[in-house]
Amino acid sequence: MTTIRLLLSLASIYNWELKQLDINNAFLHGELKEDVYMVAPPGLSSIQPRQVCKLRKALYGLKQAGREWFAKLSFFLLSVGYTQSMNDHSLFINSSEGSFTALLVYVDNIILTGNDKEEIDRIKQALDDTFKIKDLGNLRYFLGLEVARSKKGITVNQRKYALELLSEAGLLACKPASTPIDNVAKLSSTKGEPFRDVLAYRRLIGRLIYLTNTRPDIVFSVQQLAQFLAKPTMFHYTASIRILKYIKGAPSLGLFFPSNSIPHIKAYCDSDWATCGDSRKSVTGFSIYLGNSLISWKSKKQNTTSKSSCEVEYKAMASSTCEI
Repeated sequence: MTTIRLLLSLASIYNWELKQLDINNAFLHGELKEDVYMVAPPGLSSIQPRQVCKLRKALYGLKQAGREWFAKLSFFLLSVGYTQSMNDHSLFINSSEGSFTALLVYVDNIILTGNDKEEIDRIKQALDDTFKIKDLGNLRYFLGLEVARSKKGITVNQRKYALELLSEAGLLACKPASTPIDNVAKLSSTKGEPFRDVLAYRRLIGRLIYLTNTRPDIVFSVQQLAQFLAKPTMFHYTASIRILKYIKGAPSLGLFFPSNSIPHIKAYCDSDWATCGDSRKSVTGFSIYLGNSLISWKSKKQNTTSKSSCEVEYKAMASSTCEI
């Protein structure tokens, strides 16, 4: 997701085209290296009893299907002059003499951007000749992210996803909360009665975690509640409902990548010392900008207990530096 936000911010600053492609029947292109057999499908008259089919290519449902498809796609992109990023293996780049094209893959969905229209058209044609693709035009909707573009920049949000969350919880008509979490009431693993439907709590927190891809304002709150997935209490469930009520106030809130920004990396980090009532561990928080575009952030409990606030700050700075 950080790579997606980075590409969107660069496309906004440099006014690059943003195209979206979809591969038809992607997993069927994968070629199997292992011997895999399957029971003959009903109605196949040419096969004898007790005979089975040996697969030469992958099928949907095979554990190897995703891996083999990505291996074939990677081999093809490398053969036509693209370089695979070592930091994000789903990113492929073609850069030469002022021409820059980036291709970002998620299973069978592809984002294509760059400053060379001829190269974009060439790689689209090459992909279509090899795999058969659907050209979905300008990037509008990708992995639940709604993308809108104007002269001022690019806006990304998860409005539809947020409304689905509220609808499932029956909170579409609720009164919005002003903040995502109550800072006075401290969360603890022993506070409150055990919540009976543990799977429902885990499912809700998991969906909230995905919403944080465009909502950094709820990252800390979700991080706090995600610590209690093993044994949540009614107090934790009530706190998670408060986050939903906060989202109700502005379900279309998201990120904005301005076009008049300067591509200079800025980072801010902070931490709180020994605020966890159960372990006395601290929480690291950082945000990283490309110009005025927020592209990466995190709120995470540190792995070890620190003896001083100075030690906590150094750990936060180390985490931020690694992300940069």
